[in-house]
Amino acid sequence: MMDVPEKSAGRVLARRELLAAGLCGTAAVSLPLAVAAQQVPPRIDTADLSPSQALELLYQGNRRFVAGRTIEPHRNLSRLKEIADRQTPFAAFLGCADSRVPIEILFDQGFGDLFVTRIAGNVATSENIGSLEFGTQVLGAKVLYVLGHTNCGAVAATMKREPVPGQISSLFQFIRPAVRAAGTDLQAAVAANVRLQAQTLAEASPVLADRIRAGTLIVAGGVYDLATGQVTPVPLNET
Repeated sequence: MMDVPEKSAGRVLARRELLAAGLCGTAAVSLPLAVAAQQVPPRIDTADLSPSQALELLYQGNRRFVAGRTIEPHRNLSRLKEIADRQTPFAAFLGCADSRVPIEILFDQGFGDLFVTRIAGNVATSENIGSLEFGTQVLGAKVLYVLGHTNCGAVAATMKREPVPGQISSLFQFIRPAVRAAGTDLQAAVAANVRLQAQTLAEASPVLADRIRAGTLIVAGGVYDLATGQVTPVPLNET
């Protein structure tokens, strides 16, 4: 067999390496694109959803978040342009201002999907109630969700009954009934506070009450676990 000159062999090997590298590079680009294509969520017309279906849509998103399989819908510039002139969120939230509870992210939603109000302790003040009336009556949200979270500082501070500076203590009056019902158990108090605020929303606002009676709005609540990311529903009919 004829020997291949050393330089020629080197050029052949180099060409093979370049070819292999090119193929690998193509595969490396194609694979993420294929995965991304598989993760594009189907377009859902939330206008056709019932309130119970809208609530399930939220829980589906949280299950994806917990599993690390988010699809991150409606988080691009085209979505921004689409809703620039009009918003139609399918759910409205009363949530806590805690920086660890980004509501759109933990429910795997995007721009224009959720109408969110946030305040320490997720308490139903008159200002928040007015905002949520707008989100439901005017914008058409079908779910009104009260979201608490584990180890809530506002609930814990209310339980301690210690003097605090400024106007922080103005929040305590909204949380104290839940604390009295739960005793010394912080997590039980967090759940009781969700239940209390949901009850306040349903009973203190004629606008919300009318929509609830008409079946166009449901009120729900849950507790977000800071350690796991999971939202656990809170039954609202318990005392």
